[in-house]
Amino acid sequence: MAKDVFAPDPVRGRFIVNPAAIIAVCAIGLAALGITILFSATVSFKQGPYSYLNKQIIGLVMTMAVAFVVSRINLEKSRRYVWILGGVSVLSLMLVLVPHMGISVKGSRRWLGFGMLRFQVSEFAKIAMVFCLAHYLAINQTRIGEWKRGYVYPLILIGLFAGLIILEPDFGTSALTLVVGLVLLFLAGAKWRYILPTVALAVAGFTVMVIHNPNRLRRFTAFLDVEGHRDAGTYQLWQSLSAFAVGGTDGAGLGQGRQQMNFLPEAHTDFIFAVIGEELGLWCTLGVVTVFVIMFIAGVIHLRRAPNLFQFLLVTGCILMICLQAIINLGVVTGLLPTKGMSLPFISAGLSNLLLMGVLIGIIVNTQRAWSLPGLDAGRRSMEELAG
Repeated sequence: MAKDVFAPDPVRGRFIVNPAAIIAVCAIGLAALGITILFSATVSFKQGPYSYLNKQIIGLVMTMAVAFVVSRINLEKSRRYVWILGGVSVLSLMLVLVPHMGISVKGSRRWLGFGMLRFQVSEFAKIAMVFCLAHYLAINQTRIGEWKRGYVYPLILIGLFAGLIILEPDFGTSALTLVVGLVLLFLAGAKWRYILPTVALAVAGFTVMVIHNPNRLRRFTAFLDVEGHRDAGTYQLWQSLSAFAVGGTDGAGLGQGRQQMNFLPEAHTDFIFAVIGEELGLWCTLGVVTVFVIMFIAGVIHLRRAPNLFQFLLVTGCILMICLQAIINLGVVTGLLPTKGMSLPFISAGLSNLLLMGVLIGIIVNTQRAWSLPGLDAGRRSMEELAG
């Protein structure tokens, strides 16, 4: 009999350093850097430098609380509520598109408001999609090779989330959701001959939507000639690249960068990495990239102990959501990708993304604790009971 891929392996499960602890420490380090650089990036704002700083600190406290709560729940027992979570998320994505309910900012409807708070619904929909998809693929593990049950149905699930997000419109988050979903589908055992045509159709679909959207088409064509459009379409990117050039290897010093004087729009959110480059220099920016690489490697090592397919896919989705979002942000800020608003995990200002990161880290820490328990195969038995 072939060995169960997800059976506990006492030798394979022994690590000198706890991988989840490494991920958590990296997240804390990035958040600390974010607090430091945020103060500098908002020093010239009309609200004052302490306005965003105070909000970020409160957000981090809330994030730590969320991460702690998520780290203590029973992931297997929570599976019975997975479709409720998915339904609420889909309903929220629909509500955000309704006039006078969804909050529109710069032409995009991405937020729902509750009193003084605003939440970007798509941030929480991403983890809901991962949770629902991981659950579905786990209970249908033996039928993944089938066309309808193993590919079409989960693809409809992914498309539902990605499609509603793109209507906001939010092309970047929609693409991230689609990529993560397809990777999970592939890791669960879906066939290449199904996935490759889907990827081709998705790329073609995004291309058509960009071509028929004048603003996005102008943004993309300007990206191909940054210097030639630096006064209009690529002003933000040009200022970002200028910040890296000014910073050099050692940086101008905290509070000494010129981008804090409002030269760079969204310096405290999507383009905060450029402020890091200008004020702290090349070595610090390389350090940030290295930290994300370490988080990814630690996550891959951590996955080797997964007791069942559900938890394997769930944690994989969490790691991909963190690292792919970081790749997109870093690519945009450095001019490798067309300009797209997306936060740099743990560093950029913004409550919604911070809370999402808290949930993702909480799940990873949760699994590290659960997978270290003596009854490690309990999760595998639970999966088999659900499948039955």
